Amino acid sequence: VANSGFLSLCAHGRVTGLAVEAGAAMSHVTSVCEGQTLRKGTRCLGVAGDHLSKHLQRLLRASPAEPSLLRALTKKVLTQLKEQYCYVSLDYEGELREEGSQPPARFQTPDGRWITLGKERFCCPEPLFRPQLLQHSCPGLHQLAAQSLQALPQHLRRHLLGNIVLAGGSSMFPGFPERMCLELNSLFQGAGVHIEVLANPKRATAAWAGGSMAASLTSFRHAWMTQGEYQEHGPQYVHAKF
Repeated sequence: VANSGFLSLCAHGRVTGLAVEAGAAMSHVTSVCEGQTLRKGTRCLGVAGDHLSKHLQRLLRASPAEPSLLRALTKKVLTQLKEQYCYVSLDYEGELREEGSQPPARFQTPDGRWITLGKERFCCPEPLFRPQLLQHSCPGLHQLAAQSLQALPQHLRRHLLGNIVLAGGSSMFPGFPERMCLELNSLFQGAGVHIEVLANPKRATAAWAGGSMAASLTSFRHAWMTQGEYQEHGPQYVHAKF
C-alpha cells in the first residue's frame, strides 16, 4: 500500500515534492517530504476525467447538432474526442469572448458521421480550474495546490515549490502544465520564487511506474507490511504502518 502522490514523485526521481494528480475519478494534491505524506498538505477535488467526459457530452447536446448524431456519442467516442481534440486554455475568458479565434476540429464517429467541436474543445477541461462550472463549490486544482503549500512550514514550502510534478491521465491535456504554472505563479506572486511545473510525457501512468521503482528499491523495504505483521496485529495495523 502506498500513496499515489508519493509514487508519482518517485516516477520523476523525487521523494520530496508536491504531486498534482488529475485522474479518472478524483483529483488529488499531495505534499511529500522524504517519502512521508504530509496529511496537512493533502487536498482532494471531486472533478476528474469521468466528470469531464460527461461535461463534454452536455456541451455537445447544447449545440445545434442533429439528435441522431448526438446519440452516437458513446462513452468510448466521448473519451476519444476529449483526448484527441480538447485542450486547456491559457485565457479562458478571452477565448470565450473571441469565439472562433481557434479553428474548429472535426471528428468522424465509428458510424461515419462527422462532429465539429468549437468552444467545446477548451470548455471541456476548464472545470479542473473552475469546478463551479459543474456546480462544485470547492476551489480549482491550482488553488488546492496553493492551499496545500501554504499549510506547510515556510522552510518546507520553498523546497516543495521547486518540485511540483503533474500526474494522471487528465493532466495530459495540451496546455494543462502551462496553465498550472501560470496560475501558481500568479497565486505566489511576490513570494520571490518562480515556480516550475514538471510534466513528464508519460505522466498518465506515473503512479504505476513509481510503484514499480519503489518496490524494487531495498531502501523502501522498511515501509512494507509483511504477512507475519498482518497475522500478528490484524488488518487494522495498516493504519499504523502507513
